[in-house]
Amino acid sequence: MIALCLISSYMVAEVIGGLLSGSLALIADAGHMLTDAAAIGMALVAMWIAEKAASVEHTFGYFRTEVLAALANLFSLWLIAGWIVFEAYHRLFVEEVEVIGWPVFIVGFGGLLIYIAAAWVLHKSSEHSVNVGGEFQHVIADALGSVAVIIAGAIIIISDRMGNPLHILDPILSAIIAVLIVYNTRKLIVRVMRVLLEGVPAHIDVYKLCSDIEDQEGVTIIHDVHVWTITSGSEAFTAHVLVDPSYQGSDDELLTKLKSIIHDDYNIGDATIQLERSTVTCKEAHHVGHLYRQARSPA
Repeated sequence: MIALCLISSYMVAEVIGGLLSGSLALIADAGHMLTDAAAIGMALVAMWIAEKAASVEHTFGYFRTEVLAALANLFSLWLIAGWIVFEAYHRLFVEEVEVIGWPVFIVGFGGLLIYIAAAWVLHKSSEHSVNVGGEFQHVIADALGSVAVIIAGAIIIISDRMGNPLHILDPILSAIIAVLIVYNTRKLIVRVMRVLLEGVPAHIDVYKLCSDIEDQEGVTIIHDVHVWTITSGSEAFTAHVLVDPSYQGSDDELLTKLKSIIHDDYNIGDATIQLERSTVTCKEAHHVGHLYRQARSPA
């Protein structure tokens, strides 16, 4: 909410500055602020929806709303970047526009300060939420844009005084900003797609996890293993564990020990383990791929 107030309040100044100066870079930066404000608003709504309790129809709740909002933010960034490139091409090869340097420099510098403040507010939570991470990427990309705007404004001011105006620099830098924006989303799109495709969380080594469980007394083999992310910071684990027929211990104690490994060593909050004394009644795919790596590993 703090970032939303900061960005929204300065967006109007950037729009006015862009119109007065004729700067595409400044208007592009204002456009980014608009998408930032909309994206943060979307993120807040997504967080509110995600807090709704689980139901019979949605047993995991609405946590994935956060991930969908982050994906929508990525698409909005790409659309804005595409518009900037198109407008830059138009100004370079179709219609030359004169740019006034001082408004570009002053408003761009103010925008940079706003972005730094917003980034500082968002940074703490950006690693724990793909949604906040998306907003953080928005703000960082726009901060880079403001730096380019400041440089463009300074060069235009100097070149005007020297009698050789370099107004062409404005659309060129705008296109570079667009490329940087798309480039800076690469890590976030990987995180989002990993969640949507229910991939194994990047910080969890499934091979080691399976090995740690199979090292426990009474465990013959673990199979039908699944590890995925429900939403940022919330992972789930399911597996079948075949118990050694000669094991004399309590199944409850073994289950408690295995869940302790999963919760404490791997920080997985939602773990479901099915203990089996025989695979005869196991109808699921055994999914024992972790054994192949162990078999190939040197003794």
